[in-house]
Amino acid sequence: MEQFLQSAIHGLLATMALPQVGLAAVFIVALVSATLLPLGSEPAVFLLVKADPSMFWPAVLVATVGNSLGGAISWWMGYAAEQAYEQAKRERPPNPRALRWLEQFGAKACLLSWLPVVGDPLCAVAGWLKLPFWPCVAYMAVGKLMRYVLMTASLLWVFPP
Repeated sequence: MEQFLQSAIHGLLATMALPQVGLAAVFIVALVSATLLPLGSEPAVFLLVKADPSMFWPAVLVATVGNSLGGAISWWMGYAAEQAYEQAKRERPPNPRALRWLEQFGAKACLLSWLPVVGDPLCAVAGWLKLPFWPCVAYMAVGKLMRYVLMTASLLWVFPP
C-alpha cells in the first residue's frame, strides 16, 4: 500500500509539472486563493516557472487572470451579501473609517487587492459598496499582475534555475 501511495503521489507531481497541466493548476490555485479562502498562489507559480523558466510569462498571465477572476467572484459575493442584508431590512452598520476610505478612493482601491490578508476581503467590500464592477476588476488585474511579476522574478533571482 505504501508503495502504491508513493507511486501515485510521484505520478501526480510529475503530471502537475507538465506545462499544459501546470498552467491549469496555477489558474485554479490562483482563482481559489483570491476568494476568501486562505490559500497562496505564489508557490504554484514559482514552482512551475522554476521547473520551466520559459513558462514565466504564461504562468504570470494565467495566475493574473485566475486571481482577477477570483477577485471578481469576491466582488459578487460582497454585492450579494449586501443585497441579502438589505432584504432583511436591518439597519446598515455604522460606516467605519476603512469603509469611508474605500468609498473615497472607489474602484482605484482595488489596486491594493494583491495585499495579503486584506486584499481578498477588499474585493468583497467593494462589491458590498456597489463600486463599479469592471473598473474594480481592471484595478484588481493590474495590482495582481504587478504582484506576480515582482514575486516570481524576485524568487527566480534568489533561486536561479
